[in-house]
Amino acid sequence: MSCSAIFILDLKGNVIVSRNYRGDVDMSCIEKFMPLLVEKEDEGLASPIIQNGDISYTFIKHMNLYIVSVSRKNMNAVMMLSYLYKLVEVFCNYFKDLEEESVRDNFVVIYELFDEMMDFGYPQTTEGRILQEYITQEGHRLEVAPRPPMAVTNAVSWRSEGIRYRKNEVFLDVIESVNMLANAQGTVLRSEIVGCIRMRVVLSGMPELRLGLNDKVIFQQAGAARGRGGKGVELEDVKFHQCVRLSRFDAERTISFIPPDGEFELMSYRLTTQVKPLIWVETVVEKHTHSRVEYMVKAKSQFKRTSVANHVEVIIPVPSDADSPKFKTR
Repeated sequence: MSCSAIFILDLKGNVIVSRNYRGDVDMSCIEKFMPLLVEKEDEGLASPIIQNGDISYTFIKHMNLYIVSVSRKNMNAVMMLSYLYKLVEVFCNYFKDLEEESVRDNFVVIYELFDEMMDFGYPQTTEGRILQEYITQEGHRLEVAPRPPMAVTNAVSWRSEGIRYRKNEVFLDVIESVNMLANAQGTVLRSEIVGCIRMRVVLSGMPELRLGLNDKVIFQQAGAARGRGGKGVELEDVKFHQCVRLSRFDAERTISFIPPDGEFELMSYRLTTQVKPLIWVETVVEKHTHSRVEYMVKAKSQFKRTSVANHVEVIIPVPSDADSPKFKTR
């Protein structure tokens, strides 16, 4: 089912802005949200979805605000959570910082965005760059109302038509981070790689790009690995940008897409595998008299000599009342 209403609340649960899309719920039902949330937190059962009778509350917290979706039963929970995060992203594009003060200062624009981003409870245009082409904070000053871009009614809602550049370029970055859990003896208990592919596209017109992946990459879907035979790299939690043609990817294992203009994240993924720590840190803590504590920290690199690590930071947690630190390096 779809969304019935959207509310933006302050930390006390007071309604700042609301939009009723379907008229099938009593708008006063939001008064029960904050008591239900406090009750769930006290019971240790905090969840982004709260069910009360035939009403479902789906919410996220951002800064000093709660953004809450209210709907009947059998709601698509994942769709609504994705929409709420996208709503925050669009608001941040408009107001830089989304907080209570910026919401109160921009009622008109927020109501316009509510109407454009959702229709009768179903998400519509959610690309901030497209919305900014015809919903502006100075819109009331224009003598002629701006005409919505073709992208709003086009199948490619994330890219405007008529884009022209003198020089066509595409930049691609693969960004990966390693998450690791080790015990006190130094044994690695769990390790994973979290990565994403980011692109910056400077292309004219409506280009269609194709990105091929190594045959050794296997995608995990519905709990079972799908791909060609043999041992390969098994990617999990793969998420694509909406521009990717998923049907063609399932058939050909080729990422085909018409990219948005500028910077965007094409895909993200997670890889659970045994990874040797790039930098191994050993720590010995000695407590002396007169409230003096001595930390001996050893850092050892475990990557190839030809590689270089830049901007390395070692964070040492100390008591909040620690004072007058002294350092010795070797």
